[in-house]
Amino acid sequence: MTLIKSISGIRGTIGGLVGDNLTPIDAVKFAAAYGVWIKQQRNKENYKVVVGRDARISGKMIQNLVMNTLIGQGINVINVGLSTTPTVEVAVPMEHADGGIILTASHNPKQWNALKLLNDKGEFLDGKDGARILDIAEGDNIEFTDVDNLGKITKNDAYFDLHIIEVLDLPLVNVKSIEEARFKVVVDGVNSTGGIAVPLLLERMGVHVVKLYCEPNGHFPHNPEPLKEHLMDLSEKVVKEYADFGIVVDPDVDRLAFVDENGEMFGEEYTLVACADYVLSRTPGNTVSNMSSTRALRDITEKYGGTYEASAVGEVNVVKLMKQNKVVIGGEGNGGIIYPELHYGRDALVGIALFLSLLADKKMSVSELRKTYPNYFMSKKKIELTPDLDVDAILKEIEARYQNEQINTIDGVKIDFAESWVHLRKSNTEPIIRIYTEAKSQCEADALANKIINEIKEVANL
Repeated sequence: MTLIKSISGIRGTIGGLVGDNLTPIDAVKFAAAYGVWIKQQRNKENYKVVVGRDARISGKMIQNLVMNTLIGQGINVINVGLSTTPTVEVAVPMEHADGGIILTASHNPKQWNALKLLNDKGEFLDGKDGARILDIAEGDNIEFTDVDNLGKITKNDAYFDLHIIEVLDLPLVNVKSIEEARFKVVVDGVNSTGGIAVPLLLERMGVHVVKLYCEPNGHFPHNPEPLKEHLMDLSEKVVKEYADFGIVVDPDVDRLAFVDENGEMFGEEYTLVACADYVLSRTPGNTVSNMSSTRALRDITEKYGGTYEASAVGEVNVVKLMKQNKVVIGGEGNGGIIYPELHYGRDALVGIALFLSLLADKKMSVSELRKTYPNYFMSKKKIELTPDLDVDAILKEIEARYQNEQINTIDGVKIDFAESWVHLRKSNTEPIIRIYTEAKSQCEADALANKIINEIKEVANL
C-alpha cells in the first residue's frame, strides 16, 4: 500500500494507515493545502474551484471529502460529478475558476485514487507550485473560515456536452465528412467515464457505436492501462461486429489507443502520429512530444516542413515546451493528444475527433492508414541496482561512452543514433534505471536495450 506525493498531486491506495495510504485524513490535508495555495495566488473576496472525478469506487467518498474541505476554507466549488480529466481542464477557464481538482489515478488499478491539481488556466501545476502545496501540507498553518463565510457547492452536469461542443466546433474537425463515412466503432470505456463521454461524442458525429465496458461503476474489467495485452476483448469485439475500428481510453480519458478492423493494435505511440499527420497537413507548424516517444512524430513533422523537439517526460514539461515553440500539436507517446487550439492538456476526445476526420479524408481502412507511417519498434526494460550505487555517476559514464553521438540530458540520458535511440531514466523512488529503446525492428530494439543493460552492469561492477 502506497502514498506518493509529487508536484503534480497526491496519489495512493485506499485504506490503511494515515500517511501511508490515501486515507480520508490525507485527502483532507492535501485538499486543504491546495485551498491555502489557491488563496495565496491573488487577494480577492470570492474563490472558485472545479471538482470532478472518474468512476472509481472510492471516487464519491474522496470527492465529498475534498469539496467539503474547500468550502470549509470559504472556497466555492463547482461540482461537475462524473467527468474526465480534459473535461475538468476545459471547465476551469469556462467557469473563470481559480483552479480545479480531478479525482483520478489515471491508468492505475481500482484500489488507487489521486488528487490531480490544476491552476486557473485548467493546466497542471508546475514544479514550483506543486512543491509549495507539499510544503503547506506538511505545516500546521492551515486555517479554516468561520461559519458565516463557508463556501457553497454548485452542481453542474453540463460539462460533458460543453466539452463535446468545443471539440466539434474546432475548424479541423470535419463532422460532415465523418457523418457521410458512416463509421461503426467499438468503444471500450473500461467501466469509467470514458463510457459516457466517448459514445456521446461519437453519436454527435453520426458514428454507429458498439459499447463494451461502458458502465461507469469503477469495476475495471481488465488492467486499465490501454496496452495490447489488456485489450483482447476489444479486439475480438471489433472483428465480431465487423466494425471499422475500436477505441479504448484510460479511466480519466486523457489517453487514447485504437484497434484496427482486424483486431490488431494501431499502436499507442501512433495515436499522436496520426493526429499530427492530419493537423500538419492543414496547419503546418512545429510539434513536441516527450523524449520516450516515437521518432515517427519527428519524421511526419519534417515531412510537412516543421520542426520537432523532445521535452522531458511529464505532461507539464511537454506543455511548457509546446508553448515555447508555438507548436500546432503535441503530446506523449502513451496516447496523449494535446491540441492547443482547444486547450493545453491531454484529451482523448479531441484525439478521436481528429482521427475520425483524418480517416474520413483519407477514405482508407485503419490498417491501411497505419502502413503509411514509418515503422518503429520499442523496447521498455529496467535494471535494478543496489541502493549504495551512485546512479548519476553511472549515467554520466554511459553518456561519456557515447559522447560522439547526439546526446540529450534534460531528463536522464538520451542517445540518438542514425536508425535508433536509447533513453535512460533513473527512478526518483527506488534504485532503478529504466531503459527505453526504439529501432526499425523489435529485434534491434531489444538488442540495443540489452547492450545498454550489459554496459550499465559493467560500469556498476554488477
